[in-house]
Amino acid sequence: MSTILIVDDEPKMLRVLELQLGQAGYATLTAGDAERGLVLLREQPIDLLLTDLRLPGMSGLELLATAKRLQPALPVVVMTAHGSVETAVEAMKAGAGDYLLKPFELEELRLVIHKELDVQRLRSENQSLREALAERYDYPNIIGRGALMREALALVERIAPTHSTVLLGGESGVGKDLFARAIHQHSRRAAGPFIKINSSAIPENLLESELFGYEKGAFTGATTSKPGKFELADKGTLLLDEIGDVPLAIQVKLLRVLQEREFERLGGTRTLKVDVRLIAATNRNLRAALEEKTFREDLYYRLNVVPIDLPPLREHKEDIPELAAFFTARFAREAAKAVTGITPAAVDKLMAFDWPGNIREMENVIERAVALCVCPPDGAAPAALDVDDIRLDVIRTPGRARASLAAEGDTLLPPGWTLEKWEQEVIRDALRRAEGNKSQAARMLGLSRNAFRYRLSAMGEADDGA
Repeated sequence: MSTILIVDDEPKMLRVLELQLGQAGYATLTAGDAERGLVLLREQPIDLLLTDLRLPGMSGLELLATAKRLQPALPVVVMTAHGSVETAVEAMKAGAGDYLLKPFELEELRLVIHKELDVQRLRSENQSLREALAERYDYPNIIGRGALMREALALVERIAPTHSTVLLGGESGVGKDLFARAIHQHSRRAAGPFIKINSSAIPENLLESELFGYEKGAFTGATTSKPGKFELADKGTLLLDEIGDVPLAIQVKLLRVLQEREFERLGGTRTLKVDVRLIAATNRNLRAALEEKTFREDLYYRLNVVPIDLPPLREHKEDIPELAAFFTARFAREAAKAVTGITPAAVDKLMAFDWPGNIREMENVIERAVALCVCPPDGAAPAALDVDDIRLDVIRTPGRARASLAAEGDTLLPPGWTLEKWEQEVIRDALRRAEGNKSQAARMLGLSRNAFRYRLSAMGEADDGA
């Protein structure tokens, strides 16, 4: 049974409305003024507010506005004996669902209330349906049916409509970029720009100008002014990837932007204000960076408003079959090959692998399988990827190598390998997984940048500073 709150300063009208709506099957609460109506609204569950516009003390329009602040979805019907186009428009702007001019027929009132409650019920059901289907349909580029991924997606659903800063954590290749885009696309800023910058891919001396822009003459070669990523992301979202690699000097400026929403371009004096939602991403342990004094504590707490930790693929292997099917279909379409799927045996091979490079590594493996498979061209008899088409990376971490080689013999290295060759292959493998990013590859191996640079030099590899 729906409960209707009736607010009117005429006792006879209150009594008539109470009787008529009671006979129509509604529960009713009554108040002779807006102040009493607000008390009831705060104390009781109300399904609809029916109020006169002209009331002693607080007016009906003021009551309407306050009620909408308390319960934005509350249906409101207003009535008045002093109707005009102006008051009708004002009431509708304030959130009224319908408008009745006294005197009105009681049947008309019942129809209006029935309509408003039906609309509210449909809206509520529609919202519940959207929430129930959000996990399955709202994130077409994110596949995650396992408990850990569902938990991460549930956080996205809850925080996307807010303006809160988000800190995405997780190993390289887990899909932090996709989650950042999902947050943006489901936010109120979806119509605005989505700008991404990888701080580890930009030399330290250029990162400040990339983030905040520069004025003409700020440095040698600055022949024109240039806006930075914060300006380009105004009214939208900025994804700052690898936040843990941002130098301390620039961290101070980031903190100011987060706190005050303002900054100056490099070489400029004019203060610029921006409205940007910042999403930071990292595969580093920022708490460890705090202890090492390489990351500011105040910036960490500003960024860590809503942390979302994305699980590595080895912890949600139940998603591998669907991921494999998704990537196979995509790359088959791009390569114009008649590959219709992947065999259960091939999926079993994927399930047995640890995936140190996570989803990005699996994506590369499937792309390679589709590209190299002996499959007919598009339009011919279809085929499926099989076990022999799945070529997994043969480079193994030392721990896994020891476990597997123990069964092959007493040696810790493959036949014909030297320790130097093993180390060089591990370094090259790290560079492949990091897509050439040397800072990221060094972190994957637990090396400092200088130690990694030394090993590259010993291998005869040039260090271009990336």
